[in-house]
Amino acid sequence: MTQEIAEYKTVKAEDVTTWYKAASMEAFPDNGGAAIEYKGLQIAIFNFSRRKEWYASQNLCPHKKQMILSRGMLGSEGEEPKVACPFHKKTFSLKTGNNLNGDECDLATYPVKIQDGYVYVGFSH
Repeated sequence: MTQEIAEYKTVKAEDVTTWYKAASMEAFPDNGGAAIEYKGLQIAIFNFSRRKEWYASQNLCPHKKQMILSRGMLGSEGEEPKVACPFHKKTFSLKTGNNLNGDECDLATYPVKIQDGYVYVGFSH
């Protein structure tokens, strides 16, 4: 499973080479998430409608090694948008993927854009 985690790498907006058309905006619940698959990777896409923001991260929980983060609870810690893993309640920044409860096991994050009613996720390969 460690190898599986290693396949997820954060992509910065300036490094995007492919914008993957994930689904229509309506496919994602308000203040919730859903998972997509891209080249064998499960990506969680979050519609943080209270903040009018969208985020994407790996769907794989780095602690419990389960594809679950898209079902996590969204919230904020100060100005930082976050998701809480449904299994162990650890929280992660949706902007940076940083573990907000410690220094270990950050998440990979991906840029998101909305265009013509569709959600796109940016990848570098």
